[in-house]
Amino acid sequence: MHASCTLHVSSFDCASHKTDKTVSTTSIMAAAPKLAASGGAVRAFGTNAELSTALGRAVAAASASAGEKFTIAISGGSLPKLLGAGLVGPHAAPEAATIDWTKWHVFFADERHVAPDHADSNFKACKEVLLEKVPIKPENVYAIDHTVDVQSAAAKYEAALKGVFGADISPASPPAFDLVLLGMGPDGHTASLFPGHALCDEVSVLVAAITDSPKPPPERITLTLPVINASKATAFVCTGGGKAENLAKILSGQGAPLPAGLIKPTTGTLTWFVDDAAVAEWSKM
Repeated sequence: MHASCTLHVSSFDCASHKTDKTVSTTSIMAAAPKLAASGGAVRAFGTNAELSTALGRAVAAASASAGEKFTIAISGGSLPKLLGAGLVGPHAAPEAATIDWTKWHVFFADERHVAPDHADSNFKACKEVLLEKVPIKPENVYAIDHTVDVQSAAAKYEAALKGVFGADISPASPPAFDLVLLGMGPDGHTASLFPGHALCDEVSVLVAAITDSPKPPPERITLTLPVINASKATAFVCTGGGKAENLAKILSGQGAPLPAGLIKPTTGTLTWFVDDAAVAEWSKM
């Protein structure tokens, strides 16, 4: 077993270890106490192809263990492309061929308030690389309603959550996704939770609207921290040297002011799928 698999281990964490490439066994072990403080297990890979395959394997395992219904929330950025490659693309994990897509319920961890065919749409990004290539029931893919104002869109998305998880869910008793997949920006933002923004403290709703995103487009909706942290399994996919500094802070337990550092699963697991460039600074600690 890889050294990094000894911390915060779950079946999801270890499903990817067959192709896991640690940055350095020595540096991983030296940073182990800091990793434990961050609450997550790290999987580092030399190439995006290896990362995609491992991610696909882990998602397939999570789907298989979910029972009759598999609930997943997916963020945007480079994540959909890497996910699609590991499930149905050129680097698909063999285990992905066994996925029962009919039980999937796909939400978006955040979404831009744009039409589903807009270039900025996370739905569009996921559709092109994954959703249109597999037999997921169209009614089980929950896209934003872009025809109403963003506040109403957030409220309708919360209603969609209640339609799947039950009418009694609330910020005090949030839904437990089987899996939430997130990315992280160089500034440490995740979903549409940005550094210093009031939504990082939002605990009164399950889905929040944002009208002043520092990244365009300004209007978006996002799952709030109570929902993300209630997930049974949460995984970050983080690549590129531009994220190395803030990722090092988070993995060493010093990233709490950063939104990505606020992802602390209540009872679930947290796994980081990273490339060598993204984890370079942390591996030196």
